[in-house]
Amino acid sequence: MGQKKLAVFASGRGSNFQAILTKINDGWIPACIGLCITNDPLAGVIGIAEKHKIDMRIINPRSFPDAEAFNDAILKELLANEIDAIILAGYLKLIGRQIVERYENRIINIHPAMLPAFGGKGMYGHHVHNAVYESGARVSGATVHLVNTEYDSGPIVYQKCVDISDVTSPDEIAERVLKIEHEIFPAAVKLMVEGRLKVKGKRVEIVEG
Repeated sequence: MGQKKLAVFASGRGSNFQAILTKINDGWIPACIGLCITNDPLAGVIGIAEKHKIDMRIINPRSFPDAEAFNDAILKELLANEIDAIILAGYLKLIGRQIVERYENRIINIHPAMLPAFGGKGMYGHHVHNAVYESGARVSGATVHLVNTEYDSGPIVYQKCVDISDVTSPDEIAERVLKIEHEIFPAAVKLMVEGRLKVKGKRVEIVEG
């Protein structure tokens, strides 16, 4: 099995990108990051990519007439760089159908809650943690899932919860959940690049290594 070439999509500071990159550089994830894509020219992830000499593309949807043209431009970059799989590490744009179809079951995302709760359009970052806090939930967590053409609705790969019964703010939830994200996201990426995820409908079976 040859080494997989990954693209990372991110819109923010890139802490999950860094967590995965560390595991790749340690040799734990048998892959390399061949491309980083962001929709935000001010995203912190740009600095991480530059520091590690990873090819960076800023593809801003405002530069295109519609979502189809925007996603066509992204797909063109993926194919030109011979990308095998995609990691969404805090990427805030909906992935176009043409990309999902080309990379079926090879796009993976992290969500800062226990899906299917607290997911869907507009539910990202602190919007999620605020909703969890206001709901009075006693636990929260993170979910890693494969990506389809709807927000946060693809087959679930990995979940882990954390006790939030004693928190006093959404920020405390965010802090606890982020630690879990950095634990389970690299583990799920490793399973994907090793070809150990078998999708049956909405369920994902993990094949023993």
